[in-house]
Amino acid sequence: MRPVPPPPRLRLLGQFRLELGTETVELCRNGQRLLAFMGLRGRVSRTVLAGTLWPEATEAHARGSLRTTLWKLPRGEPSLIGCRGDTLLVTPDLRVDVHTLTRTALGVVEDRRPPLHARPFLEALTGEDLLPGWDEDWILVEREHLRQLRLHALDALAGTLTRQGRPALAMEAAWASVRAEPLRESAHRAVVSAHLAEGNVGEAVRHYRAFCRMLDEELGVAPSPQFARLLSGRLPERTGRAGRTGRGGRTGRGG
Repeated sequence: MRPVPPPPRLRLLGQFRLELGTETVELCRNGQRLLAFMGLRGRVSRTVLAGTLWPEATEAHARGSLRTTLWKLPRGEPSLIGCRGDTLLVTPDLRVDVHTLTRTALGVVEDRRPPLHARPFLEALTGEDLLPGWDEDWILVEREHLRQLRLHALDALAGTLTRQGRPALAMEAAWASVRAEPLRESAHRAVVSAHLAEGNVGEAVRHYRAFCRMLDEELGVAPSPQFARLLSGRLPERTGRAGRTGRGGRTGRGG
């Protein structure tokens, strides 16, 4: 019996790459754009696809460019792109790395998959961006959507690991989220929660105060009450100048 060939694979995280069987297939730029859009969406009308990929062209010219690009795609069984009336569909056999990442991230956010082995989750959630260097509007939207999903998944992963009593790995996930978006409060709350789970109250307080300073300098705002409650009873009260206590226990007033 002939060995079953691997399914076609489309890699969009990092550099565009189409793999058919054991070979990497080179596509023209328009072919890459078309397959990337279809790989992300799954199904779309010809009108929407043509108008998105060739927004400056007339409708007739855009549809002509779409037909030419479809004709240039690799032939095979099954065909990468099928047609149903005016709708184009990606073959269900195509494996798209973005969809794998999305399922992983949603599984973490919805707590469907307790991460017994957290390292693969961390590697998946901190990998390459969606088609870096591509700057078309539809890519920017998809990239931001994926970035937000990754950040939510990292925050959720940190919380799950903290609850499981694995603060060191929780810290890894929390700091990955902080590095991706330094002003994101939920990421800093995850860092503080991991410190508290280890009993490192001083580290937690220092991190909270550093975040307060950064938020004030960058945005002129304070952290949310939710963050302050996380450290309720652990933040030493600071008195003003009039109430500062001297070495002998007296206030700063004379007498």
